Amino acid sequence: MLRALMYILPLALTIYAFIDCLNTPEDEAKHLPKVVWVIIILLFWIVGPIVWFAAGKMRKTPAGGRTPSEWHRNHRQEWVAPDDNPDFLKSLKDEAVPDEKRAKDEAVLKDWEADLRRREEELKKREQGDDAKDSDG
Repeated sequence: MLRALMYILPLALTIYAFIDCLNTPEDEAKHLPKVVWVIIILLFWIVGPIVWFAAGKMRKTPAGGRTPSEWHRNHRQEWVAPDDNPDFLKSLKDEAVPDEKRAKDEAVLKDWEADLRRREEELKKREQGDDAKDSDG
């Protein structure tokens, strides 16, 4: 049983390191390109994974030396609806449409509506003319 453990443990460590290396973004691999780390892990299957975990991957320390969950627990923010959020309301005021642009847009809209009414009237006249021809013929 102990003999099997001598082979299974390094193999499991190698597989874990290999998968971890493949899932690590290229910019987080330190000292060597990621492809080289994969080769080292697979060729030196006892020492390679240990070196990968010790020196190959960039480890990020949380701000202030705390764990991320502890930081989030103490700095939780309440969700605020947009109409109650003063920053959001201020951003709407900053992006407000100028009066001259609004007037220009309204003029264009009125022109489109007038054009649409004119076309609808022409269609009605055509349909009434077609109906009159069909009843005569």
